[in-house]
Amino acid sequence: MHLFFQEQWEVEGLQTVGILLVVCSSLKLMHFLGLIDLSTEDSVEDDFELSTVCHRPESMDKLQEQTKFTKKELQVLYRGFKNECPCGVVNEENFKTIYSQFFPQGDSSMYAHFLFEAFDTNKNGSISFEDFVFGLSIILRGTINDRLNWAFNLYDLNKDGCITKEEMLDIMRSIYDMMGKYTYPSMQDDVPREHVESFFQKMDRNKDGVVTIEEFIESCKKDESIMQSMQLFDNVI
Repeated sequence: MHLFFQEQWEVEGLQTVGILLVVCSSLKLMHFLGLIDLSTEDSVEDDFELSTVCHRPESMDKLQEQTKFTKKELQVLYRGFKNECPCGVVNEENFKTIYSQFFPQGDSSMYAHFLFEAFDTNKNGSISFEDFVFGLSIILRGTINDRLNWAFNLYDLNKDGCITKEEMLDIMRSIYDMMGKYTYPSMQDDVPREHVESFFQKMDRNKDGVVTIEEFIESCKKDESIMQSMQLFDNVI
């Protein structure tokens, strides 16, 4: 894995690595929760039956209407989520703890914070099962535009509709921290900023110092490596 990311650092740059990390980290999170193995027996539980919960999710029928998952897929997703989050929600600290297991060679806390913010769409400080499946539905079953919009929202830290160099530098540093000793080249003060400049040279079409959603989507769609990485989402479950 680390050799793969080394090659990506060297050849493709930040934008591809960032997309790949969204893919791989999402898949790792799903694997950890036991969500990408549909070999589970078909015994059907009552809709989201749970003896002691802090949060009870909406009915499966309603979630099926609101997402692109089948009823069986929602059952499997909920079993995995319930096993790791028995109270029905996960707060940021717990999310960071879970996420830290994926990247033990580095410090993933800041990148996990950014990812948590992307899933916590109602900004109440916790991720419910609904938040989780809404995000996964976009990542796994959405159109290319849906997926790129989700990735853009992850990078747009203050949610003002554009990505600044400062925001991208924060993302860049969080990725370096998370990859730890596997980052390539090794961490130096000027390297993250160099990747940010490369990102803006490619994405900032009108050279106004910010990247809009339109520029982001247009640039990503023209990048073959990014489009190939997006296909990793297909047929996961």
